[in-house]
Amino acid sequence: MKRWLICLLVFTFARGHSASILIPMDDTQKNHLKAYGIVYSLLKNRIEVDWLLNYRGGSFLIADHKFAESECLIRGVSYEILTDEKTNLILREISSPAVNMNVVRLERAPRVVVYSPKSDLIPDESDAVIAVLDYAQIPYHILYDAEILNDSLTHYEWLHLHHEDFTGQRGRFVRRESDAVQAKMQEITAQQFGYSKVSEMKLAVAKKIKSFCGNGGYLFAMCSGAETLDIALAANGVDISEPPYDGDEMDPDAQHKLDFSKTLAFENFTLEPGTSRRFSNINTSSGRSFFMETQNSFFRLFDFSAKWDIIPSMLTQDHTKVIKEFYGQTTAFNKDLIKPTVLILGENKDEGRVRYMYSEFGKGFWTFYSGHDPEGVPGPRRITDLNLYPNSAGYRLILNNVLFPAAKKKKQKT
Repeated sequence: MKRWLICLLVFTFARGHSASILIPMDDTQKNHLKAYGIVYSLLKNRIEVDWLLNYRGGSFLIADHKFAESECLIRGVSYEILTDEKTNLILREISSPAVNMNVVRLERAPRVVVYSPKSDLIPDESDAVIAVLDYAQIPYHILYDAEILNDSLTHYEWLHLHHEDFTGQRGRFVRRESDAVQAKMQEITAQQFGYSKVSEMKLAVAKKIKSFCGNGGYLFAMCSGAETLDIALAANGVDISEPPYDGDEMDPDAQHKLDFSKTLAFENFTLEPGTSRRFSNINTSSGRSFFMETQNSFFRLFDFSAKWDIIPSMLTQDHTKVIKEFYGQTTAFNKDLIKPTVLILGENKDEGRVRYMYSEFGKGFWTFYSGHDPEGVPGPRRITDLNLYPNSAGYRLILNNVLFPAAKKKKQKT
């Protein structure tokens, strides 16, 4: 059982102010994504924020503060000034056992880090999380293999992984010149740390990431980053790479040597041959044709009890429960291969495609979100201009995860 729970708030808003600021997150909001950046900025300045779960799309309530109002005006975020009477009416409504709502106090901005090779040589702007963090003006640092092997993760609380290959198979194909540069840099880093292969170094990195989560960190992974992390952990040093990737033959018994007890999310999966663009049958995508097949396809977020299932309720706050599907190297997860301890947050039930899921590990938490870019299309990696998608429901799920560690916690009496 977890050692702590998200702290619930019921009628504790009285702060001695004459008014409050409500940042609505329903369809009246002009810019949902920048609203998260304002909340993060408030937390960074030690201004507490109440997250109103399931109230008008997961709105935010702040004691009247000049900084909050000025930030909303500067960033083009909709807000409302509430009297004490109106604030108390809202809180009274939320506290009623008859409604599926709750209040969670956000206290402190988490320290955010992105695992990425992004540099002057590798301009990896196509990472959806980097894009939305930049757009929302949420600060973050970038670390890669060397920093993680040197235990730099201990300085952070929230870690993101994206289109990465932890199996050492170079993403299964070279897509552009910078991929070749990245592969060479990984070889150099592996040699510097005494590893004979990139796959051995990537396994060590995967284990560091797993330990980060187990020790209380918050892990958020998208696309191939989620799939290949578990594949590397299951292989645990077994050679699953064919000669084009590491220069020698793979273990002929590699499939039978996989240890699924070491993974976070998946079990009983089958590795794909080295000629395939897919790493395993975890990924349900049939390739680029998936995009054409699902032009009008959607996945649905599940409903949870905001008063009892507080964490999944936070992770699924949105102004719509139906989200358009999007493509990626790992487009969707195979439901049959997900461990029973994992909680599915969103899926296309008709097609059996899981898009969004979460679980606990040790003292920490992880969330996997399939696909590459919630507003992207197949083709060469390109930067999505989020000025065109300020109300993206798919991108909101990413930012829910960024705020998740900010929630107030308390000890359990167990």
